Amino acid sequence: MKTTLGKIVLLSVMPLFMAACATVPYTGRTQVMFTSESEETQMGMQAWDEVLSKYKICKNKKTNALVNRVGRAIAAVADKPEYQWEFKVFETNQANAFCLPGGKVAVFTGILKYMDCEAELAAVVGHEVGHAIARHGGERVSQGMLQQAGAAIVAASVDSPTEQQLALLIYGGATNLGAILPYSRTHEYEADHIGMILMAKAGYDPRYAIKFWEKFSKVSSESELGEWFSTHPIGKHRVEELKKLLPEAMKYYNKAKVKRGGGAKL
Repeated sequence: MKTTLGKIVLLSVMPLFMAACATVPYTGRTQVMFTSESEETQMGMQAWDEVLSKYKICKNKKTNALVNRVGRAIAAVADKPEYQWEFKVFETNQANAFCLPGGKVAVFTGILKYMDCEAELAAVVGHEVGHAIARHGGERVSQGMLQQAGAAIVAASVDSPTEQQLALLIYGGATNLGAILPYSRTHEYEADHIGMILMAKAGYDPRYAIKFWEKFSKVSSESELGEWFSTHPIGKHRVEELKKLLPEAMKYYNKAKVKRGGGAKL
């Protein structure tokens, strides 16, 4: 009976797989997506309100102008006019930046100290915008939905409560290590790919993306084993992939209407 119920649950989610495919721009990867862009944008707006209430906005006019200039240049080539683009600098020591679904971009002052020029900032902003236009946030939500559906199938296929608990524990670990974390690293590589192209299209020399990530990868000690349990690829692997992508990005850079090169020093 349990096995039959499991089959029913499986059959009920199969139509979702067939009807919920999207394609990532520039990379062409097919992704399973159960959320709409409007739903993702709404989630992004809600998260943005939380960010604005949690962090202090930077008062440095020069820094704000720089981030807005770079951000607008990247947004102009992102082919997402429906996004409500906004770029804010937040005063915090955290070395971080992110772009929420719908185009809300945050840059923390803590990451600026690792940048030597405007083009390196473009590499980071391009990377974060890459996450947004690839709809990685919606894909992560969809992956969570799939994981929950799979857990329901596992639970329905086991009779004993003790065996059910063990099966769910094994299933959770296996899907995290075998699917969720690798997908997160795929998202990071993909955002690097898209970000490098976006900065090039905006007129920033994509070679500065490699320079930045080479520096930034030295901030913390990394290991091959650590990458397996992490959502982010280790620095040397990221740089290796960026070097492979450079010829493609340079084609966009050579066609850019405005050449910003390395840009102004920070």
